[in-house]
Amino acid sequence: MGKKEKEIKTNAMRMLDKGKIPYQVYTYACEEFLDGIQVADLLGLPHDQVYKTLVTVGKSKAYYVFVIPIEAELDLKKAARVCGEKSVEMLPLKELTPVTGYVRGGCTALGMKKQFPMFLEERAKELPKIFVSGGLRGVQLQLAPEDLLRASGGVLASVCMEP
Repeated sequence: MGKKEKEIKTNAMRMLDKGKIPYQVYTYACEEFLDGIQVADLLGLPHDQVYKTLVTVGKSKAYYVFVIPIEAELDLKKAARVCGEKSVEMLPLKELTPVTGYVRGGCTALGMKKQFPMFLEERAKELPKIFVSGGLRGVQLQLAPEDLLRASGGVLASVCMEP
């Protein structure tokens, strides 16, 4: 008899469990970084429901987290405005793991080393469920946008470039 596969439990899932927030786990084989579009295609998910997590640093050196649709682009001016910063820029990749505890392709707004202000693109409120990283490459979580906001202490904001 083979060994039973160990169930994956990430910090993000522990946080949701603790808050009694319902979610569904989707896993896929992943050895290296895949972007959100590749992940959506691999899992057969509609692109408009899959969201990516971006971490920025403001002029004040504070960190901010943005969760936006995978096909969208973060508008740095809008992002700075919602943060109350003069400007924000993308966090350099080499700083991602030391700051968040997560690796590229496995970064999620839930369960980071520290809780940073989180902004969810406001169009998410139109969807019953969205998919976000589960905190590990190869793991996606499906949950209601309002549950993500509740778990992360986040707020809705218009932060994407206009299509």
